[in-house]
Amino acid sequence: MSKFIGAVLILISLLIGYIGINKIDDNAKEVNLLGLRIDVSNESEKQQGYLYVGLAVLLFSGGIFVVNKTTKA
Repeated sequence: MSKFIGAVLILISLLIGYIGINKIDDNAKEVNLLGLRIDVSNESEKQQGYLYVGLAVLLFSGGIFVVNKTTKA
């Protein structure tokens, strides 16, 4: 049962990480207009994306820990 929980944590972390990376990428836009560089990024959405990626890293490491703990026992 613990292996299953670890696997679910890993899958959820991959999904959340994918969503976070997409949030970061979608909100980092730059436009060059007549030699002027205009940055039209949304910083709050980028921060939310970084939080998602951080949460994904924590869930992934927790899932790896749970899977490794159950294989040693």
